[in-house]
Amino acid sequence: MAARFQARAGVDLGGTKIQAVVVDGRNRVRGTSRLATPQSGGPAAVVAAIAAAVLSAAETAGIEGVGPDGAASSGRPSSARGGGLVGVGVGSPGEVYSDTGVVAQARNLPGWEGSFPLGPELSRALGGVPVALGNDVDVAVRGEFELGAGRPFRTVLGVWWGTGVGGGLILDGNPWTGRGAAAEIGHVVVKIGGRRCPCGRRGCMEAYAGRAGMEARARKLVGEGRQTKLFKIMEERGRDRLTSGIWARALKQEDKLAREILDEAMEALGAGVASVCNVIDPEAVILGGGLGVRFGEDCAGRLAKEMLPHLFADDRPPAVHVAALGDLGGAIGAALLAR
Repeated sequence: MAARFQARAGVDLGGTKIQAVVVDGRNRVRGTSRLATPQSGGPAAVVAAIAAAVLSAAETAGIEGVGPDGAASSGRPSSARGGGLVGVGVGSPGEVYSDTGVVAQARNLPGWEGSFPLGPELSRALGGVPVALGNDVDVAVRGEFELGAGRPFRTVLGVWWGTGVGGGLILDGNPWTGRGAAAEIGHVVVKIGGRRCPCGRRGCMEAYAGRAGMEARARKLVGEGRQTKLFKIMEERGRDRLTSGIWARALKQEDKLAREILDEAMEALGAGVASVCNVIDPEAVILGGGLGVRFGEDCAGRLAKEMLPHLFADDRPPAVHVAALGDLGGAIGAALLAR
């Protein structure tokens, strides 16, 4: 049966996966879809994959078409009230220009150099449905602020720990993006002249704590003769990179190298996040992202402990909570853009 509700789609675009949801007017999830992020083909391939994920999520939600007149479907008109989807929101890494729909410098996306009109191209692929863009972590943090772990607070720092380390800010109830690049906490320097970050600079927190940086460190140490189960687990799981699940399995098997690298990542997170807290003095830190959600409350407790030596106001540290919306949080937050 076709859907009978005002449907919006949200997309969490990441370096390894594209998560799409369809929600109703009360932000309840009605359909989901998850696809791997294309590792070749650049922005055009990413747009095609996002469109496919949205179509799949819409289908599971009972929507037969996504465009204003049911376009970009099997050809049958949608009977969802008002046509197909009323809008699609996308949370994207990189520099996001919401007024034009352009995404630039999305270095965590394979082959994405320079600028690309993601919004207009995705709208075209979906038969003209309106597309709104925001920074991936900003929209996820907004989702947690409105619907999840951030609801009791007015000032929140979001820390999204995954392929990289992203941040989002809610200041006195309002999202804060600065001139477009606020809360890039992954690029707080934790070591002068330290390891090279994917951004090209040295010593950034992301170089030590981002999943990509952790994998690079593991490969380097294995090349120097260290032993680990990480890459054996990766092969057994049919993966081509060390996902959060692989790190979790290695730690469960008491892999010493995995523990060493994770400990180093947590130390970097503690120093970097505390430094940001010293500037904005938030009521709460919300920990999300693939690694943050995977490791959950144990990780939140560890982060609070690692932050404490670096906090100026150490007698009243911010609360640290795991993102309550889980793996779908980024996509649900993105759907809020489509209102």
